[in-house]
Order: sequence, then structure tokens, then C-alpha cells
Amino acid sequence: MAVQPAVYGASERAPRGDYTRARDDYTCAQDWAAYTAQDHDTYHRLYLRQSAQLPGLASEAFIAALPLLGAKERIPRFDDVNERLYRATRWQLVAVPGLIPEVPFFSLLAARKFPVTDWIRRPEEFEYIVEPDVFHDLFGHVPLLFNPVLADYMQRYGEGGLKAARLGACEMLARLYWYTIEFGLIREAAGLRAYGAGILSSHGELPYSVRSPEPQRLPLSLERAMRTRYKIDSYQQTYFVIDGFEQLFDLTAQDFEPLYARLRGLPEFAADAG
Repeated sequence: MAVQPAVYGASERAPRGDYTRARDDYTCAQDWAAYTAQDHDTYHRLYLRQSAQLPGLASEAFIAALPLLGAKERIPRFDDVNERLYRATRWQLVAVPGLIPEVPFFSLLAARKFPVTDWIRRPEEFEYIVEPDVFHDLFGHVPLLFNPVLADYMQRYGEGGLKAARLGACEMLARLYWYTIEFGLIREAAGLRAYGAGILSSHGELPYSVRSPEPQRLPLSLERAMRTRYKIDSYQQTYFVIDGFEQLFDLTAQDFEPLYARLRGLPEFAADAG
């Protein structure tokens, strides 16, 4: 039986992506030959626009690793990136048709395989897209997979996700992912910078997250992050800040089972709660 697409958050349209191509683990072949000249042009324009505003806003580790994606003029072949990525951190990219359910997602991360959506947004979606596409996944996530500490954190997160699924705690762990890997900020020697993929791949949220006086920025606390709801269709109203990637890795070294049990009895925080 064909695998079923995943839906996160509220949406009035069906998830995009051809799931008939997916294997049982939700991976599929990257049909690179199917990309059109327009697809490659969209990727190129997104890459140029986003990379131009990285200095002073993005983590230095991210900026240093970005060239490892390869040529910016076209959508990279995942196999080409994998040659460099596997040598660096033993990670690999695997193509998926779109959003996938939590357990297959965790299973891939635990095996040091990062799922990358293989379709790209349409030109009319250049400014904003709700679902992650190949630009978000490649540009936003993959450069920091070349960082050994982040690479190990991602594997640990996948292993923890499989345990959270057994304990019925996926929502709490998903919030940690959202506020770190997707929308995390880091304090570096030169100042506050972004390392979350959702920020780094967004033209508007990158300067907003680092410089705007509007959102609140809190030191990362596992309990607070896991209790804080988030919004998928607007800029974040709360960001969590780490002092280094090692801090993120060390924070997640503990057994989360007692933490989940304790948090179940506590109220949640709104996305903008002070």
C-alpha cells in the first residue's frame, strides 16, 4: 500500500508531493533530470538573495559551510553533496516527496540520513511557502550537518524521537526541534546570530529574528521550549538562544522520560507568552 503524506498544522489544501514514488521508509530517488530550467533559476535566485544577507545575521559556522553545497546556479544533485557530507560527518541526504510522519523522520535521523524534499516552489511562491521545499531543506539545514557537533545532535534527536513516540511525547520533542533546529539563535563573539533553518532560508525572518525589538529572546531551557506553542504561518514571537552548539548537545544528553512525565502536568505557554 502506498505511503500516506503527513500534515502538520492547519491547511486548506492537500500536502504537495508525489507520494506514489516513495518507498516504505518514505525515501525516493531524486529525479534530477525532471527539474526544469525555471526550477534551477528559482533555486539560483533564492540562493543569491539569501546568501547576500547572511553576514552579520547568520552563524559563522553556517556561512563557512555553505559553499559545501556546491554550485549555486542549479539545484544540487544529492549524490554530489553526499560525497562531501559523508566524508565530513558520516551523514547522507535522502530524497523524500514532501513532509513525512514523525516515526519515519526520526528513524532516518537516527541512521544519520537527512530527508530533503525534492520539489521546489513555484515562481509565484518565491517570497513565501508554507511547506519546506528543496531550497529550504538544502540551504537551511544541510550546511550545519557538516558541523560535527550539530551532526551528532541531529542523530541524538532522531534516537530521542523514536523513544518519544513510544512514550506519547512527540509534541513536546517537536517543539524543541522547532525552537532549535528550525528557529534557533546563537550568541557568538560578534553578537547574536541565527542557526535555525527556518530563519536562514527566510528573507524576512532572518533580519527580524536577530535585529527586531519585537520578539522576545530567551535563554534555551528544555522545559520552557517544550511547553511553548509555536506558529507555522508567521514570524516567531519567541526565540530561544544558545551560547554554543556544545551547549545544545549537552542539554539533550539526559534521559527525557522523567522530563516528559513532569511536563504533562504543567500548563503550556502561548507563542508570545512573556
